[in-house]
Amino acid sequence: MPSLDMELAAGGRVAGVDEAGRGPLAGPVVAAAVILPAAVASDLADRLDDSKKLTAAQRQAAFDALLVSGAEIGIGAASVGEILRLNILHASMLAMKRAISRFAVVPDLALVDGNYPPKLGCPVRCVVGGDGLCLSIAAASIVAKVTRDRAMTRLASRFPGYGWEANVGYATTEHRAALVRLGTTRHHRETFGAVAQLRLDLTTSG
Repeated sequence: MPSLDMELAAGGRVAGVDEAGRGPLAGPVVAAAVILPAAVASDLADRLDDSKKLTAAQRQAAFDALLVSGAEIGIGAASVGEILRLNILHASMLAMKRAISRFAVVPDLALVDGNYPPKLGCPVRCVVGGDGLCLSIAAASIVAKVTRDRAMTRLASRFPGYGWEANVGYATTEHRAALVRLGTTRHHRETFGAVAQLRLDLTTSG
């Protein structure tokens, strides 16, 4: 389970930073930055873990608990156009920078999940597997995931047939079949996996 050890060792205002949505075929990449309150209630700490290990209901409960905990939360995103222009890694870094910029006061340190240090305007420490080790990164992973899932659910009502309300843009069998049947939308990442292959097939068959 994640702990507060890294935040306590660093001292000051420490933000955990993580992203959601690097792998899907459609939709933005979303990042969150979370500065937990000085005293984290045990019931909140017990809810926080790597978002991928939690059910949708558990993520929502943790998200709701964070909102009323006194935690500082910043959210940023990078659009599909920015993903295609910058590539997914640099678009993720941009989303993280935007999340940090939401804070009124820059953190003393950002603990970032992964091994690539983004330029955030404050000191950065990368933590591989951080969403399973560090409470603030786990919190950020939950906020980013819940926020992105909600965005994809809203898009699903405007672009029906792709199953985004369930697959949130990932390359499920349903989503790939819908691409063949319906074609792409402006929210699809043209250089990703099945989307790129579909465009190649159409170009070749034409």
